Amino acid sequence: MIRTLCLHPPSYEGFDGGAGSRYQARREIRSFWYPTWLAQVAAIVPGSKLVDAPAAGLSLDDVLPLAHQHDLAVLHTSSPSFAGDVQVAEALKRANPALKVGFVGAKVAVEPEASLLASDAIDFVAREEFDFTIAEVAEGRPLADVRGLTFRDPDGQVVHTLDRPILEHMDRLPYVTDAYRRDLNVDDYFIGYLKHPYVSLYTGRGCRSRCTFCLWPQTVGGHRYRTRSAGHVLGEMARITELFPSVKEVFFDDDTFTDDRGRAEEIARGMGKLGLTWSCNAKANVPYETLRVLRDNGLRLLLVGYESGNQQILINIKKGVRVERARQFTKDCRDLGITIHGTFIVGLPGETTETIQETIRFAKEINPHSLQVSIAAPYPGTALYQQAKDSGWLPEDDATLIDEHGVQAAALSYPDLNRTEIYDSVESFYRQFYFRAGKIAEMSAEMVRSPDLMRRRLREGAEFVSFLRRRGRDAS
Repeated sequence: MIRTLCLHPPSYEGFDGGAGSRYQARREIRSFWYPTWLAQVAAIVPGSKLVDAPAAGLSLDDVLPLAHQHDLAVLHTSSPSFAGDVQVAEALKRANPALKVGFVGAKVAVEPEASLLASDAIDFVAREEFDFTIAEVAEGRPLADVRGLTFRDPDGQVVHTLDRPILEHMDRLPYVTDAYRRDLNVDDYFIGYLKHPYVSLYTGRGCRSRCTFCLWPQTVGGHRYRTRSAGHVLGEMARITELFPSVKEVFFDDDTFTDDRGRAEEIARGMGKLGLTWSCNAKANVPYETLRVLRDNGLRLLLVGYESGNQQILINIKKGVRVERARQFTKDCRDLGITIHGTFIVGLPGETTETIQETIRFAKEINPHSLQVSIAAPYPGTALYQQAKDSGWLPEDDATLIDEHGVQAAALSYPDLNRTEIYDSVESFYRQFYFRAGKIAEMSAEMVRSPDLMRRRLREGAEFVSFLRRRGRDAS
């Protein structure tokens, strides 16, 4: 095997651009998802090394020595971080001209040729699902014989090999947690609404929903939910109890874990027997009976993408959920004692100042335990991106997804709602939701009950206030 480095490159301080991150940017509090898809490569390739530079706080100077210790470097990139990731590749190549450098991720999957031609330091990009593509490159196969690659031939001509079929037998994937244990520090990974330390992973790929803004199903995962067997998943769960005795929670990062309800219930029952606390992504349409089974077997929290409280906007983005159904679902979760972290997006097609306020009122009414407010991000390869280009919502000269600090920027602008208004609405949303007497009392009571949680919440609170102040300065 070729000595292989799987690198999530150094980037903006606090930048989270891994596949587990739905929005590749710095967040309002320190947050890092596991680089799950890159780690899957590291789990497949014997003797490889996985380095997550942003989460570990590593600079370019810290990772440059790795160029001399490896023959192949695989960098996970994203649209917001691509320019900086190219600079990292060029620095690695200068340090070791013999190093072969490949890029993976949604950015290069949808723009393979343009990505390849961005720099001579990039030897190839891997399209589609790239796990076994990289494994074959690491075996030393000629690039022309590896499906799913785009590279230059000896004459400098761009070559696209045949597409790699999507992985159907998901149990072929080795446990990604073995790569975590070997190369990562679980204490480096924080998510405000999850217990710490936590472990996140995928039990399947793809999502049946057709949300126009969602990056991964439209670029890499697809719209068919392909899953590992319940037995395979539970085998890895048992492994987690051995490898990570300090871990307090497991998060299933599938786009919508609850899409296959029978399987979700089967896995839940196994989690209950293992005594593991767990959480997952869910759509706001899970029936009460399924929620109860999940709750009775260790489910603590659901990460729910509400997006908007305006029904027409949900229709515009093909969310596939009615506002009234989301209300009932949230009530069911509250009745069962299931915590909800709700995610909302401002600036989606059809948004106005009035619909933003409607969504804020909706969020306050259903009152999830915590929430995240993001700005609509037109990632290349999504239907939202194409719609924005066709409609003139995305200026050619200023379509950045992040600012100079790595924080999410407002890229879209509408005739009745400009980018500044969208950007400013994030702070207004947070303030109106969190700075309420009832919510403050709720969070204070939590901290009183748990000294550990108090220390964590005080740190996060300081980061959150700093985030709001910084946004205010940037806006002015």
